[in-house]
Amino acid sequence: MARDSKSKETRKKGGLGRGIEALFEDEPQIEETTPEEEVQDISLDEIRPNPYQPRKNFDDKSLKELSDSIKENGVFQPIIIRKSVNGYEIIAGERRYRASKLAKKTTVPAIIRQFDESQMMEVAVLENLQREDLTPLEEAQAYEMLQKNLGLTQEEVSKRMGKSRPYIANYLRLLTLPSKTKRLLQHGELSMGQARTLLGLKDKDKIDDVAKRVVKEGMPVRKVEALVSSINSKKPRKKTARKSAFIRASESQLSNKFGSSVNISESKKGKGHLSIDFASTDELNRILDILGVDLDD
Repeated sequence: MARDSKSKETRKKGGLGRGIEALFEDEPQIEETTPEEEVQDISLDEIRPNPYQPRKNFDDKSLKELSDSIKENGVFQPIIIRKSVNGYEIIAGERRYRASKLAKKTTVPAIIRQFDESQMMEVAVLENLQREDLTPLEEAQAYEMLQKNLGLTQEEVSKRMGKSRPYIANYLRLLTLPSKTKRLLQHGELSMGQARTLLGLKDKDKIDDVAKRVVKEGMPVRKVEALVSSINSKKPRKKTARKSAFIRASESQLSNKFGSSVNISESKKGKGHLSIDFASTDELNRILDILGVDLDD
C-alpha cells in the first residue's frame, strides 16, 4: 500500500511545458535526492505548509489511506522543505506532512533546500497542476497569484505554465463569477464548461439564479448554452425589428466561441454592425487571440 501512496505523490511528467525541473535548472529534481543531500527527521511541530499552496481542500478519504500506510510502513519519500524565520516551510509533499500528523507521528523525513519566494510560488502551483489536484477555481486563483505576486503578464504566466494565453485567460475569467456561483464551482456542483457559459449572460445579476437552476436540473453544457442564449434574447430592446433566425443563431455561435456577449444589428439594406462585449483589457486580449490579431506586429 505504501508503494501506491508513494506513486500518487510522485509528480506526473509532461503536459506543462518543460515542467518543474525547467524552473530550477541548477537544482536537483524536486522529488529526488542527490548524494550530497541528507535526509533528516524533522519535527512536525517545526514545519508549516507552503504559504502559496493553491489547493484548499484535501480529500479526507485518500489522506486517511495514506495515514494508515504511514502508520504501518513509514514515509518512503521524504518531503522537501526550506528553512524559514521560524522553523521550516514545505516546498513539496504536503499530503505526506498532513498524513503523518494524522498518523500521530512526531517527525517526518525531509530534505532541506534553498528556495526564494518566487520559486516557492511556482513549485506550489506546478506540483498541484501536474497531479491535477486543483479545482478550476483554485487553478484560476493560482494563476492570479502568480500574476499579482510576481508581476507577470498573462503571456508570461502562460509560458511558465506551458499553457496558451487563451487557456490562462479563460480560467482567470472564472474569478469574475459572483460568490454563490463560485462556491458551486469550487464544490464540483458546477463544471468548468457550465461556469464559462454562464459568463455569457448579458445581465450578470442573473448568474447566481441561473447557476442554481443549472445544478438543480443537471443541465449539460449545450443546454446551458441554449438557456443563456434564450435569456439574452429576452432582454428588452428599443423598438427594433425582430432578428432573423440566422442572425440569432450567428450571435449564439459567436457568443459561445468568444465566451462573451455578441450583438449583431442589421439594417434593411443588408448592412449592419457586430459588437463583442468585454469587461477588461485581459478579456479584450483573449478575444484578440481568438481572432488571431497580434498588435505587436
